Amino acid sequence: MYSKGIRGAITVDNNTVDSIKAATLELLGNMLLENDISDTSAISHIIFTLTPDLNAAFPAKFVREDLNLNETAMMCYHELDVPNSIESCLRILVVLNCSKEFKPKFVYLKGAKKLRTFL
Repeated sequence: MYSKGIRGAITVDNNTVDSIKAATLELLGNMLLENDISDTSAISHIIFTLTPDLNAAFPAKFVREDLNLNETAMMCYHELDVPNSIESCLRILVVLNCSKEFKPKFVYLKGAKKLRTFL
């Protein structure tokens, strides 16, 4: 068995609980859909990062509550505050136990699309 990472990012409309929840569920939902992950028990762990201007909520909380991933390890962190970098951005890294042949599809939504214009 192999472990591979699936990256994703989305910009968040406002630094509010509701905006962070909506962005988290939209991005992770798209990541699971695009990568055809219906068996969430294959997920090893999930890492969430937020830019320093987003601090109203923990994204992992919404995944536990709404997607019932209570046995999946999750951690939330702040991104480095790099000058001129994208603001109000939530990033997710899903680490998946999978076959060697699995090809991850990365997902970038809203203003975060400009992070990966070559995809």
